[in-house]
Amino acid sequence: METIKIDTDFITLGQLLKITDLINTGGEAKYFLLENKVYLNDVLENRRGKKLYPGDKIKINHLKFVISKW
Repeated sequence: METIKIDTDFITLGQLLKITDLINTGGEAKYFLLENKVYLNDVLENRRGKKLYPGDKIKINHLKFVISKW
């Protein structure tokens, strides 16, 4: 599980996809989410604007991430 450290109160799912290099631009997020299953705290999520807070766990295909405060 990879830890994603943020220095803000939250980031969006689209921002996470860019930070982790799963997409190159924000515009790709919509299509990425249509083609891949993304779970936020074990619940299927497909909204690129969904806010992710410290402690949230995200699973994308075989990758796992946890959000942490910087």
